[in-house]
Amino acid sequence: MLILIASAAQAQTIKGVVSGKDGQLPGATVQSPATGQGTTTDLNGSFTLNARATGKIKIIVTYIGHESRTIELEVKKGLNDAGIIQLEPGGQIREVLVKGTMAPSQLKALNIKKNSLAIMDVIAADAIGKLPDRNAAEAVQRVQGVAVARYHGEADAATVRGTPFAWTSILFNGNRLPSANVMGSRNSVLDAVPSEMIQYVQVAKAITPDMEGDAIGGSINFITRTSPAKRQLNVSAAAGYNTFSKDGTYNGSIVYGDRFFSNKLGVMVAAAIWNRQWGTDAFDVTYNTGLADVKQKNSISTVMLKRYMGQRQTYGANLGLDYTFNAGHKIFVRGLMDKFNDIRPVYESYIDYNNSQYQYNYRYSHYQTVLNGAELGGEHQLGAKLKVDWTLSNYYTKYFLETPPTNANKGLPISTFRQKINGGFSNLSSDGKRYWSFDSPDGKGGAPQSFDPGLRDKGEVMDASKLLLQQLVIAQLDTREEDKTAQVNFRFNLNSKVHLKAGMKYRHKDRSGMYGSSIVYLAGASLGIPQSPALLPLSQLQRTDFPMRGGFFKGLDGNYDAYAINPLTKQQLFDLLDTATLRKNGFMNVTPKTNPTNIYNGTEAVTAGYFMAEIDASERFKIVAGVRNEYTTFTLHGTKAVTTAGTPATVALSPVSVNNTYNALLPMVHLKYSISPQANLRAAYTRTFVRPNFSDLTPGESVDNTKNPITITKGNVDLKPTFANNFDLMGEYYFKNIGLLSGGVFYKKIKNVIFSNRVNYQQEGLNYTLTQAQNLSDAWLIGMEAGINKRMDFLPGFLSGLGVELNYTFINSEVKPTGTYTTTLPNQSKHLFNSILFYERKGVMIRLAGNYRGASVESINQQLGRDFYTYTDKNFTVDASATVNITSSIRAFVELNNLTNEPLKVYMGSRNRVVSNEWYGSRGQAGIRWDIIK
Repeated sequence: MLILIASAAQAQTIKGVVSGKDGQLPGATVQSPATGQGTTTDLNGSFTLNARATGKIKIIVTYIGHESRTIELEVKKGLNDAGIIQLEPGGQIREVLVKGTMAPSQLKALNIKKNSLAIMDVIAADAIGKLPDRNAAEAVQRVQGVAVARYHGEADAATVRGTPFAWTSILFNGNRLPSANVMGSRNSVLDAVPSEMIQYVQVAKAITPDMEGDAIGGSINFITRTSPAKRQLNVSAAAGYNTFSKDGTYNGSIVYGDRFFSNKLGVMVAAAIWNRQWGTDAFDVTYNTGLADVKQKNSISTVMLKRYMGQRQTYGANLGLDYTFNAGHKIFVRGLMDKFNDIRPVYESYIDYNNSQYQYNYRYSHYQTVLNGAELGGEHQLGAKLKVDWTLSNYYTKYFLETPPTNANKGLPISTFRQKINGGFSNLSSDGKRYWSFDSPDGKGGAPQSFDPGLRDKGEVMDASKLLLQQLVIAQLDTREEDKTAQVNFRFNLNSKVHLKAGMKYRHKDRSGMYGSSIVYLAGASLGIPQSPALLPLSQLQRTDFPMRGGFFKGLDGNYDAYAINPLTKQQLFDLLDTATLRKNGFMNVTPKTNPTNIYNGTEAVTAGYFMAEIDASERFKIVAGVRNEYTTFTLHGTKAVTTAGTPATVALSPVSVNNTYNALLPMVHLKYSISPQANLRAAYTRTFVRPNFSDLTPGESVDNTKNPITITKGNVDLKPTFANNFDLMGEYYFKNIGLLSGGVFYKKIKNVIFSNRVNYQQEGLNYTLTQAQNLSDAWLIGMEAGINKRMDFLPGFLSGLGVELNYTFINSEVKPTGTYTTTLPNQSKHLFNSILFYERKGVMIRLAGNYRGASVESINQQLGRDFYTYTDKNFTVDASATVNITSSIRAFVELNNLTNEPLKVYMGSRNRVVSNEWYGSRGQAGIRWDIIK
């Protein structure tokens, strides 16, 4: 290495920054015609160009939509600083660049994509800001081949090419983002990250060895804002309305960037707030899948009418600092602070057919998610041929609850009231069970869309004076994860045709989790204990008005107002869980002694290294080949419960630890052929993997007594990582007027797939569902994708502002959970489609965006087969936005989401057999963006 450094020091290096009207230009081409040397600018617009000799040299800088610029430099030995090279808009799309609102952003994204080594798509910050996408997951949903999960109307997770969500690597500035997913998944929840914090989003579908290797689906890299080449200050403010909650929303942001001390110190500060009222109606159905009689497995156990009505608050702040000592040395600091509050009182009205009773739950949920992090890094040019960059980072995230304040145990407080239905039901089948009519042996039962409880006595409705408090629960949810990472990368230009890159990374993860752990209190009177205090009726407790907000379950046919019961006040719920109040009302702590098995903590250490070569085999043909190796050590500490038969049975708890080590050797090859300056053909082979989830490995067991059937979740300490061999072939053509035509095919051969398997059974008259992760059979996935981004500027006059962005992805996969049944991968939709119709002309921008995700299997019941798998139904949402330039620096905008009020539907086996159906309403806002300094 010392020899390489000494050799490099004798050569010449030219460094500089390419900038345009709207800031630094990534992906610009910088060439020296005399020497044949060339390079492209990075995401910050910076470039490094080698020169073979000293003296005068000309370099040419080109960028789509800008006038080319030729500059002459006097090259001296060592490092040469070309400073900031400013390009002006030009060519046939000059007017589009000057007056358009999306064109500069699309230019940046397309140039990054065109010059990338990996197969990737890119979104730039100003494009995100011009669609009604307010968090990181919503920002990436427009990318070809990306699907998002929606939670109560907002996207909160993303995956690439239809693979399970945990198979997509979510990165922040190139590092895996820690996950506070309450289910123990490695999938990062993105609703805590405001879209204003993001500079670029890179969606890599075929990774290179210098990227994190646990990415079977691909990786999504969110790059936070960095300091600009010149001063900028902009603010935005908006207010809006939610049609479901009938209440207001507001958000605001500020972004400030500047440079000081002769441009050596760069500063970027961004902050955002988004506060919104929201609501959801959810129609949930559970089935008696645990019954022994096969014909009765589709009979209905409970029907629930659930309403959420709450508030969400997202806060974010981002800091970026960089200091340039000279042309060869630079250091930077990045910091991120995000907070997401999800406050949602929940009102649940059940009809329990198996026990012929009503059940009413009121819970007060205040979930909190925190994501904080910082990183320190540097870039150092050690002569003309050797460049070194390094980063130290620490990111921390947690998901937690701090209620109720009246009890030492914190979590999610739930009160349960029950009322006997004495008259029974008139719509039961001949076997005494309740069905939907299409499942019923004699056709009785009706349909979900027009649900009728079927009361024999129509007057026997839910009654606050008859709903008796029988159970209080504190569901404990607390997940924390912290990643400390150190990495270093070396880039050595062996000659003008061969560039070598190598690096090392070490990540130490601390993880703790608590899920499925519940503190349970039952009233003595409900247990039949003599001389217990009488059960408390709901009517005798402090209550508040039910949030009708314009109607209850308008998504169903019929009137369901009878189930809109005035709930407890929040304080009354908290007071019921006070220790003295519990004792006074005869509540006994019946928490299972196995509860500690649901609590775990552990560490994971990953040592990774890679080596790769970038070879210019010819002027048009580039080869990228290399290998990455990731060695993982893992330790998990938990509690194991051993139950011994007897009267009563005894439970013995003992600490237990699980240790795992495994190695992932990941070879990769990328081929890129430039058919013309506007067209690329790419092919890639990559080997990637995913690690088992923490919750899947825990030795503990969790029991949820608040559900019917009772749910049990167990870990599996013998899980193996999942590996995939990936093959990609992609082509892309770049239009001269800012646009793209692309398409390709891909195939994945996957080994040791991890599935969450469900088994249903009965024991002592109770229904149970057991969920446990397993390595099942191997799988494959095949697909194709195509997209076009085209401006219709060839049309005359007014019509020249029209344009379209269309992309479609077809995916098929197969895994065989048993010797009989086959299915697709979880979360995998066969069809993904994005359509954007836009108009941009003379400072006016209008966009109508549609997002379609086809049906996907969500959970597999290996015991019963595919007729009892659960699926998320197809979903198509329509959003819109418009922007008008009031002045050169002030723009008014309107954003509208879910214009068609698209519900989210989950079903079992058949689309008619509803498991859940949720409605959210639409939302919109209007506001002002002011570029005070630009």
